[in-house]
Amino acid sequence: MEEALKPPRQVRDDLLGMLEAGLRAVAGDRVVESWLRANPQPGDFALVAVGKAAIAMAAGAEAAAGDRIARRLVITAASYARGASSWVEGAHPVADGRSLDAGRTLIRFLDALPAEMPLMLCLSGGASAMVEVLRPGIDASFLAEANDWLLGSGLAIAEVNAVRKALSCIKGGGLRDFIGRREVRVLLISDVPDDDPAVIGSGPLMPDESVAETLARMTLPPWLDSRIREFRPPGAGLWVPHHILATNSDARFAIATEAKRRGFAVVMHDDLVQGDAAVAGAALAAGLLEGPAGIQVWGGETTVRLPDDPGRGGRNQHLALAAAVALAGRDDVALLSVGSDGRDGPGEDAGALVDGGTVARGRTEGLDPYRALAGADSGTFLEVSGDLLNTGETDTNVMDLMIGWKGDGS
Repeated sequence: MEEALKPPRQVRDDLLGMLEAGLRAVAGDRVVESWLRANPQPGDFALVAVGKAAIAMAAGAEAAAGDRIARRLVITAASYARGASSWVEGAHPVADGRSLDAGRTLIRFLDALPAEMPLMLCLSGGASAMVEVLRPGIDASFLAEANDWLLGSGLAIAEVNAVRKALSCIKGGGLRDFIGRREVRVLLISDVPDDDPAVIGSGPLMPDESVAETLARMTLPPWLDSRIREFRPPGAGLWVPHHILATNSDARFAIATEAKRRGFAVVMHDDLVQGDAAVAGAALAAGLLEGPAGIQVWGGETTVRLPDDPGRGGRNQHLALAAAVALAGRDDVALLSVGSDGRDGPGEDAGALVDGGTVARGRTEGLDPYRALAGADSGTFLEVSGDLLNTGETDTNVMDLMIGWKGDGS
């Protein structure tokens, strides 16, 4: 019975093909190579790439510039290294001693460059955690204590980022103090809702004048407040051009284009999906059921409130299972939700592709979807129902992508 509820196999293949097209459009190697061929860097230059897509972005630069890259430094987390032979390890998702070591390596690299050698900095999501240089008097143990407090504080992300910038010598424009007067270009893959260069990777070369104002409004524990009050924003310096090469909108546009190529009518939503993942999943399911036949495309990034002992899964799996509950019993709908970086919470899964039979398949194996949602254990349910997705490394990070299908009744 449950198998009868599944949409045609071709629909699943179509959805995965659309996702592949979206991810390919924003892949780090592709966007950097394309930009550099259109905007060639004259002469030799140094390359620094940091973040989840650092290895791919560096590969794109090398494909376009070849041996004009005189010196090269790539910093990423081990889970994003994909067997590359030359890179420096940073931590993710929270900075630790490895990130501090990577920060020291970065400063030594910059200090060793010839004074006039131009620099190209490639940044993608995760960069903020992967490399760090702390202000004097702040060490790794203090940083760990501060991060633990911030993660459980309930503060808005802008407030969390303001604290992190205040503890750092290189965030919020601070890295400008280490680059001298050399020519610099920054190439960005955006993993933030408004594509703000000051937020991507914590804006190492983009001064953030809002930090001091944000800190002044906050109430922090005395042990943290005393360090934060010493913060002084970086002074004026060399203006650095920033170029955003890939965004969530770019990925959605490529998905919609591929859907049309495959013969589907398409609705692409401009408003980002945000807020609680379960609420968002139910809302997307309702929009799918009430909407026209064809494909709907969304993007964004949701959150999950974790219980004391969370189970398996991430925000995309949580959203997908909540949607599956609302879609239960239908054989003409399906919804895909994935992290564009190929990761959704702990583990190797990127998200899930659910349909009207997902809930029944999981219940047949003795699992309850509501209990899974309450325990932040959507991954366990979706593994049993056969709906988890594993994309592998995607070479990008532009937040999350959701694709819905509704049949035409034929």
